[in-house]
Amino acid sequence: MKIEQQQLKAFLLDSELVSAADIEKAEKEARSSGKKIDDVLLAAKKVSDADIARVKAYILGIPFVNLEGEKIDPKILAIIPEPIAKKNNIVAFKKNGNLLEVAMLDPEDLETIEFIKKKSDLKILPRLTNAASIKKVLSQYQKSLEAEFGDIIKNETEKTLISVAQEEGKEISEEDLKKIAEDLPIIKIVDTLLRHAILGRASDIHIEPMEKEVLVRYRIDGILHDAMVLPAQVAPGIVARIKVLSNLKLDEHRLPQDGRFKIETSEYKISFRVSVLPVFDGEKIVMRLLPESAKGFTFEELSFHGEDLEKLHKYIKRPVGMILATGPTGSGKTTTLYTALSMLNTPGVNISTIEDPIEYRMPRVNQTQVRPDIGFSFANGMRTLVRQDPDIMMIGEIRDEETAGLAINAALTGHLVLSTLHTNSASGALPRMLDMHIEPFLIVSTVNVIIGQRLVRKLCKDNIEYKLSDAEFKELSKEVDLERVLGFLKKEKIVAPKADWKDIPFFKPKVSGECPDGYSSRVGIHEVLEVTSTIKNLIMKNATGDEIEKQAKSEGMMTMLEDGIFKCVQGLTTIEEILRVTRE
Repeated sequence: MKIEQQQLKAFLLDSELVSAADIEKAEKEARSSGKKIDDVLLAAKKVSDADIARVKAYILGIPFVNLEGEKIDPKILAIIPEPIAKKNNIVAFKKNGNLLEVAMLDPEDLETIEFIKKKSDLKILPRLTNAASIKKVLSQYQKSLEAEFGDIIKNETEKTLISVAQEEGKEISEEDLKKIAEDLPIIKIVDTLLRHAILGRASDIHIEPMEKEVLVRYRIDGILHDAMVLPAQVAPGIVARIKVLSNLKLDEHRLPQDGRFKIETSEYKISFRVSVLPVFDGEKIVMRLLPESAKGFTFEELSFHGEDLEKLHKYIKRPVGMILATGPTGSGKTTTLYTALSMLNTPGVNISTIEDPIEYRMPRVNQTQVRPDIGFSFANGMRTLVRQDPDIMMIGEIRDEETAGLAINAALTGHLVLSTLHTNSASGALPRMLDMHIEPFLIVSTVNVIIGQRLVRKLCKDNIEYKLSDAEFKELSKEVDLERVLGFLKKEKIVAPKADWKDIPFFKPKVSGECPDGYSSRVGIHEVLEVTSTIKNLIMKNATGDEIEKQAKSEGMMTMLEDGIFKCVQGLTTIEEILRVTRE
């Protein structure tokens, strides 16, 4: 099964994957360095890993398999133990009767094939693959949460300090809690919970004590999923361990506590924002995962488009005024503002922020965390920030009349101010500011643009196309002006100029191994309200949010719901998702 270098060279030339000049150059380097020709070509990026693997497979008469998009049955995967698979780059991927197909990188590794044959008592059919396939399949060895916890709990937590105290009806002392938090099984449980949350792309972890058990849930793409049910006796230990990590008081069980800790590995760097709340059956913990290595976005990547995109670029270039992002908690407002800040972050400006909490670290930006427990609020922070000679200021949230007044004053005195408000729509932000007793003339003098947004789950690449029936079309028409949306689609050349709704496809999720519910990640739907002269006149007259929205639409604003249908036609999401988040 050995492949001679001259044989490989001849086949590479014959296949025309590499030029004769590149082969000659690689051969010289291989002779001087002692490396193989294919390794030199791969390092120089003259040929791909998959192409080399295919050529080798052809020479040996062994089929080539690409497993990059494959989900392997865990039972088949387990035939080869994980340490053997990782050490020898060999994985089992298909079984038919007593025949086991294995994918490998080294076809000369007969010893490993023989070992697997003896261990499994199956006939082994070797297949050649590439490194990317092996890496993808090896990641699937990750045990299920239930299996991993089952082992830990069954083996090591039958009789702990917790269960002894619970049996005797005693209060667990702080000293005992420290011992529990450092107990190996408790450490393993918490580490496993965190690792699975990171691998599962969760944004939040909920640990909820109940009468007889502890429920662990992960929020993935905005939806909470049950991840695991643990025995009730481990609850105090898990809480104690997370309190130790977050530097919180171990013996405080009556008052809420907030903390933070960080996990760094070669693969990820993530901060966990921790909230502990006393509930009837103990203490509930919610942890928000904040990836510190999150790359900067652009407005295009956040799915702004057309005139909305032009408006945003126009107003972030203005040196003074206010830009507001609105929406409920977890709708991506802060990410939108960070995106604007990253575009404005140049050596010529001083950017200062006051946040609760600081979600992402940005180089060259002076970020401040509010501390209400010691009297350092948004309002106090704002007063100090204006004395720090800022050009651009970001206020995490306008929560009250005092903060709103200070933000308006900062925008009036030559600063660009970015902030967020909790309102259901962009137009609702203006009456909300009036409710905070901000004078209408101050609002019209400062607010430039307001962004309303929500996050919806994004369809996987593999989905199901369908056309709306007459009944569905009629039902959807009650929610949104479809002719208006069709106009936007034609204007941005998403559909043909003469297209009709009967010709336009929509999409549904398709369940697969890679996408268990047909969705992966999230995408934003937006509305961008420009405060024009006519909108300013309405504000001066104390108009309602509906009146302001009606005027903005007449001036060409696309609402969130309309933008959602627009993105359904693009194949990014589904009608059901849009209605789910806009009806909330």
